[in-house]
Amino acid sequence: MEALCAFARNFAILKHRCLYVLVVALPIALASVASGQQQPHESNVPNQPGPVSRDTGPVVSVQELVHEAEQNNPDISAARRGYEAATHVASQVSALPDTQLTVQQFAVGSPRPFAGYTNSEFAYIGIGASQEIPFPGKRSLRGQVANREADVRQTQIESVRRGIIAKLKATYFRLAYLQQTLSVLERDDKMLADVQQVVESRYRVGQGNQQEVLKAQLQHTKILQEITMHHREVRQLEAQLKQLLNRPQDTADVQTEPLAVRNIQYSASDLLDLAKQQNPDIQAQQQMVRKTESQIELAHKEFRPDFNVQYMYENTDRKFRDYYVATFGINLPNRGRRKAELAEAEANREQANKLLEAESQRRLAEVQDQYVLAETSTEQLKIYKEGLIPQSEATFRSALAAYRANRQDFETLLSSFLDVLNLQVEYQRELADHESALAQLEALTGVNFQ
Repeated sequence: MEALCAFARNFAILKHRCLYVLVVALPIALASVASGQQQPHESNVPNQPGPVSRDTGPVVSVQELVHEAEQNNPDISAARRGYEAATHVASQVSALPDTQLTVQQFAVGSPRPFAGYTNSEFAYIGIGASQEIPFPGKRSLRGQVANREADVRQTQIESVRRGIIAKLKATYFRLAYLQQTLSVLERDDKMLADVQQVVESRYRVGQGNQQEVLKAQLQHTKILQEITMHHREVRQLEAQLKQLLNRPQDTADVQTEPLAVRNIQYSASDLLDLAKQQNPDIQAQQQMVRKTESQIELAHKEFRPDFNVQYMYENTDRKFRDYYVATFGINLPNRGRRKAELAEAEANREQANKLLEAESQRRLAEVQDQYVLAETSTEQLKIYKEGLIPQSEATFRSALAAYRANRQDFETLLSSFLDVLNLQVEYQRELADHESALAQLEALTGVNFQ
């Protein structure tokens, strides 16, 4: 009876091993023969994709790229050229109107040129000049309005610069997140390969099942898919960085530094005050208000008349006396039109004040929003680094040891592995979001976080 039981047990083990050979070992062996490789645990999953061969430059800091963008970005250069052009407007609008020269010939007795010149004292050849003279104060006010517009253009340079730098930093931090995440995925994929070997070894001795092997291979394939998606997004971000830096797209790719948490040295109220004082969009709107105030002053001055001065010398024949003509004219303004211009200027001032109020509220709300995001992100990073990630790694090591000793099921082991992977990726994403929030605060307030 004992012999029969022993035979039954041996037969069951032999049957189980034969099943393993048919289901797992045989396909692995065939794949190994076809590929010339000796890695049976990777036979049912795709090989790890490598990055497309591309030139990579040295590691550069975000500050180096910021300096390069300030020098080379075409949008920033265009804003500077726009301001330079605006500085030349004041001298144009505040100048006197063009002087007009006149040559005149007066004939007597016939429409023919010079008729009667020798026999009539009324026939003459004249040359003169005329000049329009605006009422005193108009020219200076016109120049003041133009200078206000130039001030708006000047503040817009800083607005464009900060916008480009904020976009550059956000792209850099996202790229750094992806490059760091790639290393996390590759490291965890090697960890999963060790788990897969344990699963297969347990399956060989009859302590596991085929479903566990397939689940491990499925997770390995998912990681490979994630790595491939990361490669694609990295190349897209590289293209955006090169566009912001005004580099050719076929130049070497940017290699980022590992991200580090920067501290917030200012309170929310400090940042709000700095935004009111240093935000270029608010400053530009303030300059627009000043411009409309100057336009109102000019509209009041336009009720004053302008003047015109003319002088002409009229030469007659030698036997007659010459003529000298001086003319002084006054241009009386149309009061109905001037009143409409004044009403328009006052309405524009009210509009500018409301736009200033709206712009201030919008920028201050953005400061508060980014500050809350950065503050909560700092707390989250601390929880990840000091709590969640170490706890997940300890849980995984414990689950792996228990699984090897046949005291833990595979689902618990796989769950603990996914916790490690997801928490490490979430930490890198949270770190990138934290740095992007600080970059937005820098653009909004003009401060520089260290």
